[in-house]
Order: sequence, then structure tokens, then C-alpha cells
Amino acid sequence: MNGDTLYSIGELARRTGLTVKTIRFYSDRGIVAPTDRSPAGYRLYNIDAAARLDLVRTLRELGLDLPTIRKVVDRELSLPEVAAAHAEALAVQIRVLRLRRAVLTAVAERGSTPEETELMHRLAQLSQDERRRLISDFLDAVFGGLDAAPAAPAFAGVMRSMTPELPDNPDAEQVQAWVELAELSMDPDFRAMVRRTVEDTAVEQARSDMTVPRRDIAATVRDEAGPALTTGVDPASPQADPIVAAFTAHYACLLGRPDDVELRRLLATRLESVNDPRRERYLRLLAVINGWPAPESLAPVLDWSVEALRVRTPR
Repeated sequence: MNGDTLYSIGELARRTGLTVKTIRFYSDRGIVAPTDRSPAGYRLYNIDAAARLDLVRTLRELGLDLPTIRKVVDRELSLPEVAAAHAEALAVQIRVLRLRRAVLTAVAERGSTPEETELMHRLAQLSQDERRRLISDFLDAVFGGLDAAPAAPAFAGVMRSMTPELPDNPDAEQVQAWVELAELSMDPDFRAMVRRTVEDTAVEQARSDMTVPRRDIAATVRDEAGPALTTGVDPASPQADPIVAAFTAHYACLLGRPDDVELRRLLATRLESVNDPRRERYLRLLAVINGWPAPESLAPVLDWSVEALRVRTPR
């Protein structure tokens, strides 16, 4: 083809790889108008028409609508402007599709009821501000009114560490984790359990008469009992005696009371509360949402410690 030659619609179809029907469609809509007509009235096109058709095909494959394509080929709109607007629209569509995929995947995996599916769908579609308000309500329910507690500075840090931040372009796993975490945070029983744990910590810090918060009992138990669990020490064996004595002594110091049977019963109950699987699930979901490493599970060491306390505590 050269710039002076005119081509029939069939020749143009062979040149571009488009069908005669498609070229006629674009021609009828004025997107690629014929350059001239033959004496018999057939459409004729020059080389510029082939170039316009190549551009039209590319823009259609990218998803642009015909009115926009016509403005681009007629130079009423610049291609960079159109591309930027279309890319932004596609980003919104991609986010919506990710949310839908995450909800559908969760429904399939969990066997959700229609009511649960509707809730998941609404949670997935919350705006950033709405997500923050939901989590803020949860944290207020858990930590509210403890501003004057000796552990208040530590609580502020804990609240920050318990705050999910779903990224602007989350993957399906992060969306699923957010939906489950949001559901969990709205569960009254879960809120009450976390609140009791926080209040127990506040009491421990208050009775320890310390202005600087000390290590909580769960961290102490992990440090003391973790090595014993790793090396296979039986919690009922004599080898476990000094380990139990170490973390019960720490707890007695926290509460300012003697290490006796009542304290060990109290500690066993406290550790069972900390060992609630919902608490660990929240932290694992939080790590997925925020892109953090998966947290260490305290369940095995807490199970070991509770058993070690129970076998040493008369009923």
C-alpha cells in the first residue's frame, strides 16, 4: 500500500486482519470514513484508514467505548488523557472484582448462609473511613475508660498494634481476612473476652505499684515455659517444678500477694482466658491484612503451663 492508492473494503480487510463486516460497522459510524467511492458506489480507503483501523482495534481491545474512540481518532481527545481516565476506571473495576472474588471465595469455603453472605458483602465494600470507625468502635469497647490505669501508655501501643490497615489495592487474601476480622470485632462475646483480658492486665499493673508497665504474665510464661515445651519436659514431672515456680513468683509479684494455692488457681484461669483461640485468630488475621509476619502461637506453651499449674493445685 502507498499514500496515493485507494483500496476496496475487501483489500483493507486483508491488510488489517479485520472482517469486512467490522470495517463497514466502523465506517457507518464515522469512525473510519471512506476516502472516496468507486464509480459503482463502493467504498474506497487510503493508507491512513488502515492506520486508523489499527488504532481503533487496539483501543477496543483495551476496553474503550466507541464514542470515546471516535473522539480520539478525530483528535478531539488526546490519547494520554483517555488512557489515564480509563486506567483509573479499570482500577476501580479491579478493586470491585477483587472484593467480589474474596466474598464468593469466603462463602464457598465457609458454607455461609444468605444473611452471612450479605454481611460479608457489606463489610467488604466499606470505605476506608467506615472501616476505621468500625475498628475504633471495637477498640473503644475494649480499652475505653482505662486512660488512668498505670498501663495506659502500654495500652495505647497495644491499640495501635491491633488496628488493621487494609491497603488501597488489597489482594483476595487480605480482603477475606478483613471481612473475618470485622465480623469478629463486632461479636459481643469476643469484645467481652478481650475486655476482661485488658482489665486483668490493668489490675495486675495497678497492684504491682509500678509506674512503668512490666512484662505481662503471658510473656513471662512464654519465656519460662517455652524452652521446657521445646525440650519435651512433661508438665507433671518434677523437672517442671522450678519453671512453674518462676512464673508463679512473677505473678505473685505483679499482684502483690503470696504464691499460694489461690494465686495458682487464679493464674490458671487467667492463662486460659489469654489462650482463647479467637484472640489468636484476630492477631493472625491482623497480620495478613497489614502484611506482617504471622505471629507466634502461644497456645502450646499456654496449654503446657495451665496443665502444669492444675496438677500442682489441689482442687
